[in-house]
Amino acid sequence: MAMKDYSDEFKADAVALYESTPGATYKDIAADLGINRATLREWVLRDRERRGIVPTGPRAAGTATARAGQPTASDDPEMRIRQLEARVAELEASERKLATERDILRKAAKYFAGETNW
Repeated sequence: MAMKDYSDEFKADAVALYESTPGATYKDIAADLGINRATLREWVLRDRERRGIVPTGPRAAGTATARAGQPTASDDPEMRIRQLEARVAELEASERKLATERDILRKAAKYFAGETNW
């Protein structure tokens, strides 16, 4: 299988997408971008090493409340506020992910439009 050569900008965008997406897995992000999971993992680890970040265990998945989409009803107003704040944080992360994906797609479209020699 041929080895693909990705631009540094694409690699940086892929790493940024992974880092800005709470609960994301290498497999999910790699599938979205059409690259190999191990390749993305290598890029992320290299970037973290470059920034001096010590590797830790796998990122914690979201709470059951955040994954369900709607906070559960609670008699405690403080608990309800915490649940809503968690939901807002999840939606903001999703918005950042979508914006990053959009930017990557725009750059890719621009690149491929320039490559066509009709």
